[in-house]
Amino acid sequence: MKAFINLAAAALLTVIANPAAAEFEAGQYHDSNCTRCHDTGVYTRENRRVQSYPMLETQVARCDAMLETKLFPDDLALLVDHLNDNYYKYSK
Repeated sequence: MKAFINLAAAALLTVIANPAAAEFEAGQYHDSNCTRCHDTGVYTRENRRVQSYPMLETQVARCDAMLETKLFPDDLALLVDHLNDNYYKYSK
């Protein structure tokens, strides 16, 4: 039992000491997941569905639910910011 506790503690310390290992990369995620359903043209087309930053947040959450990827809220926010910075340019 003591060996298990030591192993668990060592694993936890590794995660805590190396937070970059778990860092979410919104651009990579987008390229691997979002483009499975559509290309980037949906962000820039004339009649796009998303017309504001709050609508973008809602749409990204909807896509996450449909893909069942279950992103953490912070990761969803990073993905929304990535899309907004690269395509939409809405005020927050």
